Amino acid sequence: MTKKKNTQVTVGFVALGCPKNVVDSERMLAEIVQAGYLLAATPESADVVVINTCGFIEPAKLESLDAIDGAIESKKRGKVKKVIVAGCLAQRLGEPLLDEAQGIDAVVGLEHRDSIVNVIRETLAAETPLVFHGPTPETIADDRVRLRIGPTHSAYLRVSEGCSHRCSFCTIPAIRGPFRSKPAQKVLDEARELVGSGVVELNVIGQDTTMYGRDLRLPGALASLLRQMEQIPDLSWIRLLYAYPTGIDDGLIDTIAGSAKIVRYLDVPIQHASNGVLKAMRRPDSQDDLRRLVEKLRAAMSDIVLRTTVIVGFPGETQGDFDELLEFIRWARFDALGAFTYFPEAGTPAAEMPDQIPDEVKQDRFDRLMLAQQEIAFARNRDRIGGTFACLVDSRDPDPARGGKRRSRPTGRGRFYGQAPDIDSACLIQGCTAEPGRFVNARVTGVQDYDLVVEQL
Repeated sequence: MTKKKNTQVTVGFVALGCPKNVVDSERMLAEIVQAGYLLAATPESADVVVINTCGFIEPAKLESLDAIDGAIESKKRGKVKKVIVAGCLAQRLGEPLLDEAQGIDAVVGLEHRDSIVNVIRETLAAETPLVFHGPTPETIADDRVRLRIGPTHSAYLRVSEGCSHRCSFCTIPAIRGPFRSKPAQKVLDEARELVGSGVVELNVIGQDTTMYGRDLRLPGALASLLRQMEQIPDLSWIRLLYAYPTGIDDGLIDTIAGSAKIVRYLDVPIQHASNGVLKAMRRPDSQDDLRRLVEKLRAAMSDIVLRTTVIVGFPGETQGDFDELLEFIRWARFDALGAFTYFPEAGTPAAEMPDQIPDEVKQDRFDRLMLAQQEIAFARNRDRIGGTFACLVDSRDPDPARGGKRRSRPTGRGRFYGQAPDIDSACLIQGCTAEPGRFVNARVTGVQDYDLVVEQL
Protein backbone atom coordinates (compact mmCIF):
# COMPACT_ATOMS: atom_id res chain seq x y z
CA MET A 1 0.00 0.00 0.00
CA THR A 2 2.77 2.42 0.90
CA LYS A 3 4.62 1.95 -2.36
CA LYS A 4 1.44 2.48 -4.37
CA LYS A 5 0.84 5.72 -2.53
CA ASN A 6 4.42 6.82 -3.16
CA THR A 7 4.09 6.32 -6.91
CA GLN A 8 1.41 9.00 -6.94
CA VAL A 9 3.97 11.54 -5.75
CA THR A 10 6.59 12.97 -8.10
CA VAL A 11 9.94 14.19 -6.83
CA GLY A 12 12.13 16.74 -8.58
CA PHE A 13 15.80 16.71 -7.66
CA VAL A 14 18.37 19.49 -8.02
CA ALA A 15 22.00 18.44 -7.47
CA LEU A 16 24.52 21.21 -6.84
CA GLY A 17 28.14 21.39 -5.74
CA CYS A 18 31.31 19.36 -5.93
CA PRO A 19 31.84 15.67 -6.81
CA LYS A 20 31.44 14.76 -3.12
CA ASN A 21 27.97 16.26 -3.28
CA VAL A 22 27.28 14.37 -6.52
CA VAL A 23 27.83 11.11 -4.65
CA ASP A 24 25.40 12.25 -1.92
CA SER A 25 22.84 13.16 -4.59
CA GLU A 26 23.15 9.78 -6.29
CA ARG A 27 22.59 8.00 -2.99
CA MET A 28 19.51 10.06 -2.17
CA LEU A 29 18.09 9.54 -5.66
CA ALA A 30 18.47 5.78 -5.30
CA GLU A 31 16.63 5.83 -1.96
CA ILE A 32 13.84 7.91 -3.48
CA VAL A 33 13.34 5.62 -6.48
CA GLN A 34 13.56 2.42 -4.42
CA ALA A 35 10.78 3.78 -2.20
CA GLY A 36 8.48 3.95 -5.20
CA TYR A 37 8.46 7.68 -5.86
CA LEU A 38 8.50 8.92 -9.45
CA LEU A 39 11.25 11.29 -10.57
CA ALA A 40 9.94 14.34 -12.39
CA ALA A 41 11.52 15.40 -15.68
CA THR A 42 11.82 18.97 -14.39
CA PRO A 43 11.79 20.18 -10.77
CA GLU A 44 9.08 22.77 -11.36
CA SER A 45 6.64 20.04 -12.45
CA ALA A 46 7.11 17.89 -9.31
CA ASP A 47 5.03 17.55 -6.17
CA VAL A 48 8.18 17.69 -4.02
CA VAL A 49 11.45 19.38 -4.89
CA VAL A 50 14.63 18.23 -3.13
CA ILE A 51 17.64 20.55 -3.53
CA ASN A 52 21.01 19.15 -2.50
CA THR A 53 22.93 22.35 -1.87
CA CYS A 54 26.54 23.48 -1.67
CA GLY A 55 27.63 26.05 0.90
CA PHE A 56 31.43 26.02 0.69
CA ILE A 57 31.94 29.62 -0.45
CA GLU A 58 29.72 32.62 -1.13
CA PRO A 59 29.16 31.97 -4.88
CA ALA A 60 28.07 28.39 -4.10
CA LYS A 61 25.73 29.68 -1.41
CA LEU A 62 24.21 32.18 -3.85
CA GLU A 63 23.75 29.47 -6.48
CA SER A 64 21.98 27.31 -3.90
CA LEU A 65 19.74 30.17 -2.75
CA ASP A 66 18.86 30.92 -6.37
CA ALA A 67 17.76 27.30 -6.89
CA ILE A 68 15.77 27.42 -3.64
CA ASP A 69 14.07 30.67 -4.67
CA GLY A 70 13.11 29.12 -8.01
CA ALA A 71 11.48 26.15 -6.29
CA ILE A 72 9.64 28.44 -3.86
CA GLU A 73 8.31 30.47 -6.78
CA SER A 74 6.97 27.27 -8.37
CA LYS A 75 5.35 26.47 -5.04
CA LYS A 76 3.69 29.88 -4.94
CA ARG A 77 2.24 29.25 -8.40
CA GLY A 78 0.75 26.01 -7.13
CA LYS A 79 2.93 23.69 -9.18
CA VAL A 80 5.04 22.42 -6.26
CA LYS A 81 3.67 21.31 -2.90
CA LYS A 82 6.83 21.03 -0.80
CA VAL A 83 10.41 22.32 -1.01
CA ILE A 84 13.09 20.33 0.84
CA VAL A 85 16.62 21.72 1.18
CA ALA A 86 19.44 19.30 1.96
CA GLY A 87 23.23 19.26 1.73
CA CYS A 88 26.07 21.46 2.88
CA LEU A 89 24.19 24.76 3.06
CA ALA A 90 21.46 23.09 5.12
CA GLN A 91 24.12 21.61 7.41
CA ARG A 92 25.95 24.92 7.72
CA LEU A 93 22.95 27.15 8.44
CA GLY A 94 20.41 24.78 9.98
CA GLU A 95 17.10 26.27 11.12
CA PRO A 96 18.02 29.91 10.29
CA LEU A 97 17.85 28.90 6.63
CA LEU A 98 14.05 28.93 7.02
CA ASP A 99 14.26 32.69 7.62
CA GLU A 100 16.78 33.33 4.86
CA ALA A 101 14.56 31.67 2.23
CA GLN A 102 10.98 31.76 3.45
CA GLY A 103 8.86 29.03 1.89
CA ILE A 104 11.16 26.10 2.61
CA ASP A 105 9.26 23.14 4.05
CA ALA A 106 12.19 21.13 5.42
CA VAL A 107 15.88 21.68 6.16
CA VAL A 108 17.89 18.46 6.06
CA GLY A 109 21.43 18.25 7.45
CA LEU A 110 24.02 15.67 6.41
CA GLU A 111 23.12 13.37 9.29
CA HIS A 112 19.73 12.73 7.68
CA ARG A 113 20.75 12.44 4.01
CA ASP A 114 20.31 8.65 4.13
CA SER A 115 16.79 9.09 5.54
CA ILE A 116 15.54 11.25 2.70
CA VAL A 117 12.51 9.02 2.09
CA ASN A 118 11.28 9.45 5.67
CA VAL A 119 11.98 13.17 5.36
CA ILE A 120 9.77 13.38 2.26
CA ARG A 121 6.96 11.45 3.94
CA GLU A 122 7.04 13.55 7.10
CA THR A 123 7.27 16.79 5.14
CA LEU A 124 4.27 15.90 2.97
CA ALA A 125 2.23 15.26 6.11
CA ALA A 126 3.40 18.33 8.03
CA GLU A 127 1.64 21.68 8.11
CA THR A 128 4.66 23.63 9.37
CA PRO A 129 8.33 23.58 8.30
CA LEU A 130 10.50 20.79 9.69
CA VAL A 131 14.19 20.77 10.62
CA PHE A 132 16.25 17.59 10.42
CA HIS A 133 19.61 18.71 11.72
CA GLY A 134 22.38 17.41 13.93
CA PRO A 135 26.10 16.67 13.94
CA THR A 136 27.72 15.22 10.85
CA PRO A 137 27.53 11.40 10.77
CA GLU A 138 30.54 9.49 12.08
CA THR A 139 30.22 6.67 9.57
CA ILE A 140 30.24 6.64 5.78
CA ALA A 141 27.50 4.68 4.04
CA ASP A 142 28.74 4.99 0.47
CA ASP A 143 28.22 1.28 -0.02
CA ARG A 144 24.54 2.05 -0.47
CA VAL A 145 23.13 1.86 -3.99
CA ARG A 146 23.60 4.97 -6.13
CA LEU A 147 21.39 6.19 -8.97
CA ARG A 148 24.02 7.62 -11.27
CA ILE A 149 23.37 11.06 -12.74
CA GLY A 150 26.52 11.25 -14.87
CA PRO A 151 27.75 9.20 -17.83
CA THR A 152 27.55 5.44 -17.40
CA HIS A 153 31.25 4.92 -18.14
CA SER A 154 32.79 7.34 -15.62
CA ALA A 155 32.12 7.67 -11.90
CA TYR A 156 33.37 9.30 -8.72
CA LEU A 157 34.61 6.98 -6.00
CA ARG A 158 34.73 8.60 -2.56
CA VAL A 159 37.32 7.13 -0.21
CA SER A 160 36.82 9.43 2.77
CA GLU A 161 34.56 12.01 4.33
CA GLY A 162 35.27 15.24 6.19
CA CYS A 163 38.55 17.06 6.77
CA SER A 164 40.87 17.51 9.74
CA HIS A 165 42.99 20.26 8.23
CA ARG A 166 42.49 23.67 9.80
CA CYS A 167 42.98 26.03 6.88
CA SER A 168 41.98 29.47 8.12
CA PHE A 169 39.69 30.19 5.14
CA CYS A 170 37.76 26.91 4.94
CA THR A 171 34.33 25.90 6.22
CA ILE A 172 34.53 22.23 5.25
CA PRO A 173 35.59 20.82 8.67
CA ALA A 174 32.68 22.65 10.28
CA ILE A 175 30.24 21.36 7.67
CA ARG A 176 31.45 17.82 7.00
CA GLY A 177 33.20 17.00 10.28
CA PRO A 178 36.63 15.49 10.87
CA PHE A 179 38.41 13.27 8.39
CA ARG A 180 37.18 9.64 8.27
CA SER A 181 38.55 7.00 5.92
CA LYS A 182 36.16 4.51 4.36
CA PRO A 183 37.31 0.92 4.98
CA ALA A 184 39.34 -0.39 2.04
CA GLN A 185 37.06 -3.37 1.49
CA LYS A 186 34.02 -1.10 1.14
CA VAL A 187 35.90 1.08 -1.32
CA LEU A 188 36.91 -1.94 -3.39
CA ASP A 189 33.42 -3.45 -3.26
CA GLU A 190 31.92 -0.20 -4.52
CA ALA A 191 34.60 0.07 -7.21
CA ARG A 192 33.81 -3.44 -8.45
CA GLU A 193 30.09 -2.69 -8.44
CA LEU A 194 30.62 0.47 -10.49
CA VAL A 195 32.87 -1.31 -12.99
CA GLY A 196 30.32 -4.11 -13.21
CA SER A 197 27.73 -1.54 -14.25
CA GLY A 198 29.87 -0.33 -17.15
CA VAL A 199 32.27 2.17 -15.58
CA VAL A 200 35.74 2.23 -17.15
CA GLU A 201 37.04 5.34 -15.37
CA LEU A 202 37.04 5.81 -11.59
CA ASN A 203 37.82 9.26 -10.23
CA VAL A 204 39.01 8.91 -6.63
CA ILE A 205 37.79 11.75 -4.42
CA GLY A 206 37.86 12.89 -0.81
CA GLN A 207 38.47 16.22 0.86
CA ASP A 208 42.14 15.20 0.91
CA THR A 209 42.70 11.84 -0.76
CA THR A 210 46.33 11.68 0.39
CA MET A 211 45.12 11.53 4.00
CA TYR A 212 43.45 8.18 3.30
CA GLY A 213 44.16 5.66 6.06
CA ARG A 214 46.06 8.03 8.34
CA ASP A 215 43.19 8.27 10.81
CA LEU A 216 43.40 4.46 11.02
CA ARG A 217 47.20 4.63 11.40
CA LEU A 218 47.77 2.74 8.17
CA PRO A 219 50.92 4.08 6.46
CA GLY A 220 50.86 3.89 2.68
CA ALA A 221 47.14 3.10 2.69
CA LEU A 222 46.30 5.14 -0.42
CA ALA A 223 49.03 3.58 -2.54
CA SER A 224 47.97 0.13 -1.32
CA LEU A 225 44.33 0.86 -2.13
CA LEU A 226 45.21 2.06 -5.63
CA ARG A 227 47.26 -1.07 -6.31
CA GLN A 228 44.30 -3.23 -5.29
CA MET A 229 41.99 -1.22 -7.54
CA GLU A 230 44.35 -1.89 -10.43
CA GLN A 231 43.47 -5.58 -10.19
CA ILE A 232 39.81 -4.98 -11.07
CA PRO A 233 39.17 -6.40 -14.58
CA ASP A 234 37.62 -4.05 -17.18
CA LEU A 235 38.73 -0.94 -15.26
CA SER A 236 40.90 1.17 -17.57
CA TRP A 237 41.55 4.50 -15.84
CA ILE A 238 41.99 5.44 -12.18
CA ARG A 239 42.31 9.17 -11.56
CA LEU A 240 43.38 10.78 -8.28
CA LEU A 241 41.79 14.11 -7.36
CA TYR A 242 42.25 16.45 -4.35
CA ALA A 243 45.80 15.34 -3.56
CA TYR A 244 47.23 17.74 -0.97
CA PRO A 245 50.91 18.60 -1.58
CA THR A 246 52.14 17.47 1.84
CA GLY A 247 50.58 14.03 1.42
CA ILE A 248 52.24 13.15 -1.89
CA ASP A 249 55.12 10.92 -0.82
CA ASP A 250 57.61 8.79 -2.73
CA GLY A 251 55.48 5.66 -2.33
CA LEU A 252 52.48 7.31 -3.98
CA ILE A 253 54.61 8.77 -6.76
CA ASP A 254 56.18 5.37 -7.47
CA THR A 255 52.75 3.73 -7.49
CA ILE A 256 51.41 6.16 -10.08
CA ALA A 257 54.58 6.07 -12.18
CA GLY A 258 54.61 2.27 -12.30
CA SER A 259 50.94 1.78 -13.06
CA ALA A 260 49.25 0.99 -16.35
CA LYS A 261 45.83 2.06 -15.03
CA ILE A 262 46.46 5.02 -12.70
CA VAL A 263 46.61 7.90 -15.14
CA ARG A 264 49.53 10.30 -14.94
CA TYR A 265 47.39 13.17 -13.70
CA LEU A 266 47.33 14.83 -10.30
CA ASP A 267 45.04 17.51 -8.94
CA VAL A 268 47.21 19.29 -6.34
CA PRO A 269 45.55 22.31 -4.68
CA ILE A 270 48.40 24.59 -3.54
CA GLN A 271 46.20 27.65 -2.70
CA HIS A 272 49.16 30.08 -2.87
CA ALA A 273 52.93 30.29 -3.26
CA SER A 274 53.92 33.16 -0.97
CA ASN A 275 55.27 31.86 2.34
CA GLY A 276 53.58 34.70 4.23
CA VAL A 277 50.18 33.97 2.73
CA LEU A 278 50.58 30.21 3.14
CA LYS A 279 51.34 30.74 6.83
CA ALA A 280 48.29 32.98 7.25
CA MET A 281 46.21 30.32 5.51
CA ARG A 282 47.56 27.77 8.02
CA ARG A 283 48.94 25.66 5.23
CA PRO A 284 51.96 23.49 6.11
CA ASP A 285 53.74 24.03 2.78
CA SER A 286 56.40 26.53 1.82
CA GLN A 287 57.19 27.72 -1.68
CA ASP A 288 60.38 25.67 -1.64
CA ASP A 289 58.35 22.57 -0.70
CA LEU A 290 56.02 23.18 -3.63
CA ARG A 291 58.89 23.69 -6.05
CA ARG A 292 60.55 20.47 -4.94
CA LEU A 293 57.26 18.58 -5.33
CA VAL A 294 56.66 19.82 -8.88
CA GLU A 295 60.25 18.96 -9.83
CA LYS A 296 60.00 15.51 -8.23
CA LEU A 297 56.73 14.68 -9.99
CA ARG A 298 58.04 15.73 -13.40
CA ALA A 299 61.32 13.90 -12.85
CA ALA A 300 59.40 10.70 -12.08
CA MET A 301 56.88 11.18 -14.92
CA SER A 302 57.83 13.58 -17.70
CA ASP A 303 54.33 13.25 -19.17
CA ILE A 304 52.39 13.93 -15.96
CA VAL A 305 49.55 16.46 -16.20
CA LEU A 306 49.23 18.72 -13.16
CA ARG A 307 46.20 20.69 -12.11
CA THR A 308 46.03 23.09 -9.17
CA THR A 309 43.76 25.54 -7.36
CA VAL A 310 44.72 28.91 -5.88
CA ILE A 311 43.10 31.75 -3.96
CA VAL A 312 43.85 35.41 -4.72
CA GLY A 313 43.11 38.37 -2.48
CA PHE A 314 43.58 36.58 0.83
CA PRO A 315 43.62 39.02 3.79
CA GLY A 316 47.00 40.71 4.01
CA GLU A 317 48.10 39.59 0.53
CA THR A 318 50.47 42.31 -0.65
CA GLN A 319 51.35 43.15 -4.21
CA GLY A 320 54.64 41.39 -3.57
CA ASP A 321 52.82 38.26 -2.37
CA PHE A 322 50.71 38.22 -5.50
CA ASP A 323 53.74 38.76 -7.72
CA GLU A 324 55.36 35.72 -6.04
CA LEU A 325 52.28 33.64 -6.82
CA LEU A 326 52.25 34.83 -10.43
CA GLU A 327 55.96 34.06 -10.86
CA PHE A 328 55.48 30.61 -9.35
CA ILE A 329 52.59 29.81 -11.70
CA ARG A 330 54.68 30.87 -14.69
CA TRP A 331 57.53 28.69 -13.43
CA ALA A 332 55.43 25.61 -12.61
CA ARG A 333 53.44 25.77 -15.88
CA PHE A 334 50.46 23.84 -14.55
CA ASP A 335 48.40 22.25 -17.32
CA ALA A 336 45.19 23.46 -15.70
CA LEU A 337 44.42 25.89 -12.91
CA GLY A 338 41.29 26.91 -11.06
CA ALA A 339 41.27 30.17 -9.11
CA PHE A 340 38.96 31.85 -6.63
CA THR A 341 38.91 35.35 -5.26
CA TYR A 342 38.90 35.14 -1.48
CA PHE A 343 35.52 35.28 0.27
CA PRO A 344 35.32 35.95 4.03
CA GLU A 345 33.27 32.99 5.22
CA ALA A 346 31.50 33.43 8.54
CA GLY A 347 33.01 31.37 11.33
CA THR A 348 36.46 31.08 9.77
CA PRO A 349 39.56 32.72 11.31
CA ALA A 350 40.40 34.45 8.02
CA ALA A 351 37.11 36.32 8.04
CA GLU A 352 38.24 38.14 11.20
CA MET A 353 41.74 38.95 9.95
CA PRO A 354 42.77 42.57 9.38
CA ASP A 355 43.81 43.94 6.00
CA GLN A 356 40.92 42.53 4.01
CA ILE A 357 41.56 43.16 0.30
CA PRO A 358 39.13 45.40 -1.65
CA ASP A 359 36.99 43.55 -4.18
CA GLU A 360 38.34 45.51 -7.13
CA VAL A 361 41.91 44.58 -6.19
CA LYS A 362 40.96 40.92 -5.82
CA GLN A 363 39.27 40.92 -9.22
CA ASP A 364 42.23 42.63 -10.90
CA ARG A 365 44.62 40.03 -9.48
CA PHE A 366 42.30 37.21 -10.49
CA ASP A 367 42.14 38.52 -14.06
CA ARG A 368 45.93 38.85 -14.30
CA LEU A 369 46.45 35.35 -12.93
CA MET A 370 43.96 33.74 -15.28
CA LEU A 371 45.42 35.57 -18.27
CA ALA A 372 48.87 34.21 -17.38
CA GLN A 373 47.44 30.70 -17.00
CA GLN A 374 45.62 31.01 -20.30
CA GLU A 375 48.91 31.70 -22.06
CA ILE A 376 50.44 28.63 -20.38
CA ALA A 377 47.50 26.36 -21.18
CA PHE A 378 47.32 27.47 -24.82
CA ALA A 379 51.07 26.94 -25.25
CA ARG A 380 50.86 23.47 -23.72
CA ASN A 381 48.02 22.59 -26.07
CA ARG A 382 50.02 23.78 -29.08
CA ASP A 383 52.91 21.57 -27.96
CA ARG A 384 50.55 18.57 -28.15
CA ILE A 385 49.77 19.05 -31.84
CA GLY A 386 51.00 16.00 -33.75
CA GLY A 387 50.97 13.77 -30.70
CA THR A 388 48.71 10.74 -30.28
CA PHE A 389 46.61 9.71 -27.31
CA ALA A 390 44.02 7.19 -26.29
CA CYS A 391 40.80 9.18 -25.89
CA LEU A 392 37.79 8.09 -23.86
CA VAL A 393 34.66 9.00 -25.80
CA ASP A 394 32.12 10.83 -23.62
CA SER A 395 29.54 11.64 -26.30
CA ARG A 396 29.03 11.32 -30.04
CA ASP A 397 26.94 13.31 -32.48
CA PRO A 398 24.04 10.95 -33.23
CA ASP A 399 23.30 12.57 -36.59
CA PRO A 400 26.01 14.66 -38.18
CA ALA A 401 23.85 15.44 -41.21
CA ARG A 402 23.07 19.16 -41.44
CA GLY A 403 20.18 20.82 -43.27
CA GLY A 404 19.60 17.98 -45.70
CA LYS A 405 23.07 18.37 -47.16
CA ARG A 406 25.55 15.59 -47.80
CA ARG A 407 26.28 13.77 -44.55
CA SER A 408 29.31 15.30 -42.82
CA ARG A 409 31.92 13.34 -40.89
CA PRO A 410 30.86 12.06 -37.47
CA THR A 411 32.18 13.97 -34.47
CA GLY A 412 32.55 13.16 -30.81
CA ARG A 413 33.65 14.65 -27.55
CA GLY A 414 36.06 12.89 -25.23
CA ARG A 415 39.13 13.20 -23.05
CA PHE A 416 42.73 12.02 -22.98
CA TYR A 417 44.26 10.99 -19.66
CA GLY A 418 45.17 14.59 -18.83
CA GLN A 419 41.57 15.80 -18.77
CA ALA A 420 39.36 15.09 -15.77
CA PRO A 421 35.57 15.00 -16.23
CA ASP A 422 33.51 18.11 -15.45
CA ILE A 423 36.44 20.39 -14.57
CA ASP A 424 38.92 20.23 -17.46
CA SER A 425 38.91 20.84 -21.19
CA ALA A 426 38.01 18.16 -23.73
CA CYS A 427 39.06 16.50 -26.98
CA LEU A 428 36.89 17.30 -30.00
CA ILE A 429 37.12 14.05 -31.95
CA GLN A 430 36.84 14.30 -35.73
CA GLY A 431 35.74 11.14 -37.53
CA CYS A 432 34.57 9.57 -34.29
CA THR A 433 32.89 6.20 -34.87
CA ALA A 434 33.02 4.83 -31.30
CA GLU A 435 30.19 4.88 -28.83
CA PRO A 436 30.48 6.68 -25.46
CA GLY A 437 32.55 4.67 -23.00
CA ARG A 438 34.90 3.35 -25.68
CA PHE A 439 38.51 4.33 -26.23
CA VAL A 440 39.88 5.50 -29.58
CA ASN A 441 43.40 6.29 -30.67
CA ALA A 442 43.58 9.86 -31.90
CA ARG A 443 46.12 12.36 -33.21
CA VAL A 444 46.03 16.00 -32.13
CA THR A 445 45.56 18.16 -35.23
CA GLY A 446 44.74 21.53 -33.71
CA VAL A 447 43.38 23.50 -30.78
CA GLN A 448 40.13 25.31 -30.11
CA ASP A 449 40.60 27.59 -27.12
CA TYR A 450 41.30 25.22 -24.22
CA ASP A 451 40.09 22.13 -26.11
CA LEU A 452 42.16 19.84 -28.34
CA VAL A 453 40.98 19.02 -31.86
CA VAL A 454 41.88 15.39 -32.56
CA GLU A 455 41.44 12.95 -35.43
CA GLN A 456 40.44 9.36 -34.76
CA LEU A 457 43.04 7.00 -36.21
